Amino acid sequence: MTRTARLGRCGVLVLTGLLGAWLGAATAQAEDANKADIEALKKSLAKYEDYTAAVRDLYLSTVGCVHYSGEKIDGAMYYPKGAMGIHFVNVPSIGKPLDPMKPNVLIYEPTKKGLKLVGVEWLVPLTPDVKEAPKLFGQKFMGPMEGHYPLIPREFVHYDLHAWLFRDNPNGMFTPTNPKVTCNRADFPMLEKPTKMMPGPM
Repeated sequence: MTRTARLGRCGVLVLTGLLGAWLGAATAQAEDANKADIEALKKSLAKYEDYTAAVRDLYLSTVGCVHYSGEKIDGAMYYPKGAMGIHFVNVPSIGKPLDPMKPNVLIYEPTKKGLKLVGVEWLVPLTPDVKEAPKLFGQKFMGPMEGHYPLIPREFVHYDLHAWLFRDNPNGMFTPTNPKVTCNRADFPMLEKPTKMMPGPM
């Protein structure tokens, strides 16, 4: 190998190393920014640990405690075995510009001490203006999918993103179901089938 070739090869290796370090630093900065935003979000939602505060702010309960068996169905979204809990939906906020600090849904788990706030969800309806799947906190929304019947009409085709802010999820903070959340104490447990996938930007 000639001296020029060796120098060229060394230059490529150094450049590759520098690019790798830069990309790693950029990823770490993005993760740190997301962590800071998530902590700010958790603080802003602390008042909703009392579900009556949520109701006063027009988060209204869908009553049913949703959980999934973990079955896989072709053409449907995949939900690992676990629960989504009871959804309190702020209907006036749906269809408005996505706000990372104002989730459309608060998620509660029924416990022997009452309802416990465990997570949140953002909903984005599929409209002609939607050209790609929405993102928050570096996470791509699931969907588009039908509405979660019978609690939500099938015609409500949408994207969604869950975040388990107040209950650890071994499958990840943004996984749609949480195996640590149960509907065992719910008055209305609802074992749902996976939601049908719909055509639209992925």
